[in-house]
Amino acid sequence: MNRRTMIKGVAATVLLAGMGACPVLAADAIKIGEISSYSSLPAFTLPYRNGWQLALEQINAAGGVNGRKLEVVSRDDGGKPGDAVTAANELVTRENVALLFGTFFSHIGLAVADFANQKKVLFIGAEPLTDAMTWEKGNHYTFRLRPGTYMQAAMLVEQAAKLPAKRWATVAPNYEYGQAAVKVFKELLSAKRPDVQWVEEQWPVQGKIDGGSTVQALAHAEPEAIFNVTFGADLTKFIREGNTRGLFKDRAVVSLLTGEPEYLDALGDETPKGWIVTGYPWEQIKTAEHDAFLNAYRAKYKDYPRVGSLVGYIAMLSVAETLRKANSTETEKLIAAAEGLHVSSPLGPITFRPEDHQSTMGAFVGKTDMKDGKGVMVDWYYANGADYMLPAAEAKKLRPQG
Repeated sequence: MNRRTMIKGVAATVLLAGMGACPVLAADAIKIGEISSYSSLPAFTLPYRNGWQLALEQINAAGGVNGRKLEVVSRDDGGKPGDAVTAANELVTRENVALLFGTFFSHIGLAVADFANQKKVLFIGAEPLTDAMTWEKGNHYTFRLRPGTYMQAAMLVEQAAKLPAKRWATVAPNYEYGQAAVKVFKELLSAKRPDVQWVEEQWPVQGKIDGGSTVQALAHAEPEAIFNVTFGADLTKFIREGNTRGLFKDRAVVSLLTGEPEYLDALGDETPKGWIVTGYPWEQIKTAEHDAFLNAYRAKYKDYPRVGSLVGYIAMLSVAETLRKANSTETEKLIAAAEGLHVSSPLGPITFRPEDHQSTMGAFVGKTDMKDGKGVMVDWYYANGADYMLPAAEAKKLRPQG
């Protein structure tokens, strides 16, 4: 399929609230299972669902995969690993899906990855960022699309190392993702800048940050720069208190994910200026591939895409390309197809590396600013994921052997 051409005049394949199957397709349609945290995190997962639904519609309008339409059976995990595993089991045993894809939270992605390993079914993780998914807890049956914690931290360290700051503090949610992000950032920055000192760490409970005490503790340490990993409502509280108490005045801040529309939209006119971030400047990207995606998305949803939209779209393309290349729904043939798989995407070509099943999807790195009362990214560039991956041989050693 020519992915640069927006498909028009197609009857939409609409899923209701992310639940149940698509409308009836041909009897020989290939069933695919999808799981995400729709009810617990709708602001993030609904744009993601829009993305994969758009790709599904385009794929089926172009004739499907090897002459067969695709049918997605979607389930809501409610933000709970146990519910995600139950959903995965139902999809495999009752719905007889050929493979699984999706999930948002890292701990849920790990739970479904473990299920896939036990039940010997292919799973393409879309959103989870934990590197345990492809390294320490990686397995033969699990692949991951988004650039993980190591890759995105490495992208930010490249810019952080250029700052004159020597005294650094960190703030991150106290669970696997936050802990891993801080660990990797500290290791990589210290390697590039041996003169750096780490003077403070703050570990608020995810979703329950006390913005005032967190900001006060950071200010007391008198850092010259801060690495931030908070997100969502915690990020808004942190920034609001930081602005009020002058924490960010004359201090550099490097912040993971903050440049994504999902977070900038919520910040509005409270968006800080000059933070070094990863994100998605959707309105400024001028390539044929992204224009085709953007135009199709806006035409269908009368809205602009978020990072989740992009991830969902590319995840569905990856599923379809795996099936096309395998020309089979047998698990081992699907895995053989997915290892080294090349996918044409709105960000250009990406590849799933055989050694650790990580894709080379990248991220945009830039700075935050304000325009018309809204947060935007400026001075940005696309960091190709392939340039920030742990060397393949090292990554392979981190995976369980045997």
